[in-house]
Amino acid sequence: MKQLLELIGFLALVQGVMGLLHEFADWHISFVQRIGFLDGYEVYASVALIVLAFALFAAAGSRRSG
Repeated sequence: MKQLLELIGFLALVQGVMGLLHEFADWHISFVQRIGFLDGYEVYASVALIVLAFALFAAAGSRRSG
């Protein structure tokens, strides 16, 4: 379970950072911008993904391995 939380946290972190790069560096690499109902809220969604990633890392750190 700990590894699953870390994997999902890593994916959320990568997508959040790529979303911010899409907005501020105009790189077209993010999945967040492809979701239709997030139009106009891409930056907030990317920041939320980064916060979610750190919460998942904290949850994984509090779990026992195994």
